Amino acid sequence: MSTASATTPAGAPRRLLAVAVLVPLLAALALWAFAWPAARTAPRDLPLGVAGPAAATAQVEQQLARHKGAFEIHHYADEAAARDAIENRTVYGAVVVTAQGPELLTASAASPVVAQLLQQAVAQPAAANGTQVRTVDVVAAPAKDPRGAALNASVLPLALAGIAAGAAVTSVGLRGTRAAVALVGASALAGMAAAGITDSWLGVVTGNWWAEAGVFGLATLAVSSAVAGLAALLGTAGIGIASGVIMLFGNPFSAAPSAPQLLPEPAGAIGQWLPPGASATLLRSVAYFDGAAATGPVLTLTWWAALGLGAVLLGNALKGRKKSAPSAAERELVPAG
Repeated sequence: MSTASATTPAGAPRRLLAVAVLVPLLAALALWAFAWPAARTAPRDLPLGVAGPAAATAQVEQQLARHKGAFEIHHYADEAAARDAIENRTVYGAVVVTAQGPELLTASAASPVVAQLLQQAVAQPAAANGTQVRTVDVVAAPAKDPRGAALNASVLPLALAGIAAGAAVTSVGLRGTRAAVALVGASALAGMAAAGITDSWLGVVTGNWWAEAGVFGLATLAVSSAVAGLAALLGTAGIGIASGVIMLFGNPFSAAPSAPQLLPEPAGAIGQWLPPGASATLLRSVAYFDGAAATGPVLTLTWWAALGLGAVLLGNALKGRKKSAPSAAERELVPAG
């Protein structure tokens, strides 16, 4: 036997080939997941209101129709109704036709990118034709975060905190009820810490403090319970699977910097079913819109948390059964007396 064959572990060439193939595939998958939505950002059925008499708004609708498939038009009787729709997060903005001329209502708090896009689609073409369009920011982003950069930056840390909490609970050997309690407690503390930083210190979210802490905590719990739950069912591989889904798809598909309707399909829809996207949408609703349109993302995050915690408890119960089964069999083999 040669020295090389004696020192080379069995199966080393296969492992080397697996690494050589998997690393480029993962790199390509990550690049696709992050670059594809960014490169294809454009409005797709973006909810937009048009307010005023039908005869007066016809020209506006014709102008918007030139952007094929870009806008989903909602009709409103007057400016007050259009403002209510914006504040309820039914539409991102509205074009109001008044006796003094057209007016564009936006909501930079919902998405600064969309607010700028609406100005480019409505106000700039009108100005080129000699018509001045007055722009009103109905729900403005906070002065300390006018571009929404700080709020967007909070999505990734929440995902990382959830992954770390789920992995930590698994690695220290917590199981069943103890693991569930640890996950809930850690997420609650993470939520309060995040609210303290973003609201009390930085002032970039301006809603109810405890509601914001609840959003941050629920977002962390949704991820941490998913990680710990899959680990309880599948072992260590579960941590990698859950973390990969959250990081490779949840973050780039979250639409936190823009809006779900600006991402190519099905990325926009998928992102809202994953914790990062639901968290970003819910945080905007709670921080700037008094909880409007919060039901959907709350249910999404709650389902993730409930299913994850259920998997933690189920995994522990299944392991308990496996341990008790051999013991019962051994007792039957022991002769009586």
